[in-house]
Amino acid sequence: MTQRLHLVFGGELVDPQTNVFKDTDSIHLVGMFPNYATAFAAWKAEAQRTVDNAHMRYFIAHIHRLQEADQPASQTEAMGS
Repeated sequence: MTQRLHLVFGGELVDPQTNVFKDTDSIHLVGMFPNYATAFAAWKAEAQRTVDNAHMRYFIAHIHRLQEADQPASQTEAMGS
């Protein structure tokens, strides 16, 4: 059985129009989750908790795709482009 691990993380961005963190040492690692549904719930909770700060962003990284190179890339993986 294949695990579909997802990492939820976030922090304050330099500019809300980019995906560049202001301070990488203060990135908030919410946790690793066994499926997208639980990762999404954690992401949503953190996003709602920080909704008043326009510079705060949370992301879901599809860790399982690092092991499955033949899978198409997601928007999360394209953050640096």
